[in-house]
Amino acid sequence: MKILHISALLLLSLLPSCKQNTSAKQNTPRDIISSNADTTVSPANDFFSFANGSWVKNNPIPPEETSWGIGNLVVNDIQSKLKTICEELSSQSAETGSSGQMVGDFWKTAMDSVKCDKLGILPLETILAEIDAINDLRGLSKVIGELQSIGVSALFDMYIAQDDKNSDKMALYLYQGGIGLPDRDYFFREDVRTKSILEEYPHHIERMLQLLSHPVSVAKDQAEKIVALETILAHSSRKLEDLRDPYANYTKMSISALNKLSPSIDWKSILQIWDAENLDTVIVGQPEFLKTADHLFAKTPMVVWKSYLKWKLINAFAPTLNSGADQENFAFYGKIIRGAQIQKPRWKRSLNVLEVSLGDQLGKEFVKNYFGETEKKRYSDLVEAIRQEMESHIQKLDWMSPQTKEKALIKLKTMSKKVGYPDRWKNYEGMKISKNSFCENVIQARKWNFKDEIKKLFKPVDRTEWGMTPQTYNAYYNPSNNEIVLPAAIFIVPGTKDSELDDATVYGYAAASTIGHEMTHGFDDTGRQYDEMGNLHNWWTAEDERQFNLKAKKLVNQFNDFVVLDSLKVNGQATLGENIADLGGVVLGLDAFKKTKQFQEGKSIDGFTPIQRYFMGYALGWLSHTRSESLADQIMTNVHSPAFLRVNGPMANIPEFYEAFHLKASDKMYRADSLRVSIW
Repeated sequence: MKILHISALLLLSLLPSCKQNTSAKQNTPRDIISSNADTTVSPANDFFSFANGSWVKNNPIPPEETSWGIGNLVVNDIQSKLKTICEELSSQSAETGSSGQMVGDFWKTAMDSVKCDKLGILPLETILAEIDAINDLRGLSKVIGELQSIGVSALFDMYIAQDDKNSDKMALYLYQGGIGLPDRDYFFREDVRTKSILEEYPHHIERMLQLLSHPVSVAKDQAEKIVALETILAHSSRKLEDLRDPYANYTKMSISALNKLSPSIDWKSILQIWDAENLDTVIVGQPEFLKTADHLFAKTPMVVWKSYLKWKLINAFAPTLNSGADQENFAFYGKIIRGAQIQKPRWKRSLNVLEVSLGDQLGKEFVKNYFGETEKKRYSDLVEAIRQEMESHIQKLDWMSPQTKEKALIKLKTMSKKVGYPDRWKNYEGMKISKNSFCENVIQARKWNFKDEIKKLFKPVDRTEWGMTPQTYNAYYNPSNNEIVLPAAIFIVPGTKDSELDDATVYGYAAASTIGHEMTHGFDDTGRQYDEMGNLHNWWTAEDERQFNLKAKKLVNQFNDFVVLDSLKVNGQATLGENIADLGGVVLGLDAFKKTKQFQEGKSIDGFTPIQRYFMGYALGWLSHTRSESLADQIMTNVHSPAFLRVNGPMANIPEFYEAFHLKASDKMYRADSLRVSIW
């Protein structure tokens, strides 16, 4: 997945030279590549800072942000457009159940902070009463099932996806979860930063419980017990790097086997709550986690379970409630964990929630005005150019056998592409959006989306469905569909029309950092384990697999050596897939760019050669800087390396980069030939 470390809810410019072209006319559009270069930095020592340094110096992180860069600029531009759409729809009178009514009323309630304050926690009172009424393990199971259906991660996580070993079937996955900190390592790391977060965590829970009318002494006692409960769950949770092994995190079992694995949990009641009682099998990601959860289920006093569920409930809906809950939630997760100084404006936060709830309704309006057929064709053609390069590279590999090459080429040929926006939009018929309250609308949207997911278990797989909206600044490879999905927003360069971008910029920014990156994911350490039909199946010879793993290990070692912050280093194993994709994307994009007229003519722009502009165009894709708190959180929870290493890391392995910027053995970016990694 190609992602910058920006807003978690919205899956929801800039570079370099030694010389400036002084003969350019005054009315010539600003060149996005050269205008952000910091020529006081040697590209041979720190290419990221050379390419992006001036922009970083001149654009401090706003107080409401945890990082600031290209992704934020694109998202801000998109959000301004979406805000206009929402305001127009909310001012119109629309038929109940229409897209205009749903988006308009959702927007009105989300923006009405006065009403949210007036209602307080009233929108949650029915669910809180259900929690209070629990008197046995069956009742506890039922409430956990209900909470899961409205997006509350209570005790474990669950989701619906294609069966990893049978991509023509949808499956219900049960996964580790249930903790309120971003990752299990927050409970165990000994560094000062992480320990201070863990020390503050029970105080945060305590304050949230007080908002639910718990007396101070009771809230304090229950908060400590909740943290103790979550610590046990965390201890039985697998580490970030261990979750990337698809075989190790796949255990398919019958419902009777699930009942034997965790007999205290009433799975029959839970499946009935989910309308999935006819399901005969589930896929358990981490069986040992469910064993621990089951042990806790029977052993933990009911009063603690009730407090835990109330905590999970208010934590899940705090941004939709009154200012007390909203601000306390931000103070811990926004300030303490990620380093933001103030909250984003309410309209941006409202848009983020609306995007998750009714994203396709916004998407239809967005592409109608902002992404046409010309752009869609340009980037569809670019996908095919990169596919041709990938085919050529596979054919020339000296470490892969003819047998495995043949299967790799079949997988590449059958890899489908989704560019810009879907041909068919999601129909939200039956979703009940009203003017009652923001929180109630979010609950209704989550219920509808949950039911929509459950229905997929009993239908043929829809391979045309998109997992992201067109306005999402992101992209992904889906191994179960063997597809790359490239939303319209990922190709936007802020402040510049697409027609103004030269090929060097486009091939670096889009072909390398996005298209080539996602295509390579089909052949990274995880993606390569799926065949052309999207099934988890080992199609490699043992020797090919050994050769691949040797190369991958060198990349792991490279990134393990990068110190990011204080004593924090990159987790080379956890980030391996993304690092392979970054390196592969740059290599494929470069060879595709070499076939363009711009490269072959070799004319410089603002003192930069075409190949220099290509590398700088790639760096533009990762333009950003991040607060220390957020950077630390990323290292612990994210499979993506920090942005500056997504530039400097792959560049140090590419011979053409050495030639373009004249690297010598004494330069900091230099790696000896024997230490460089070449996979694709």
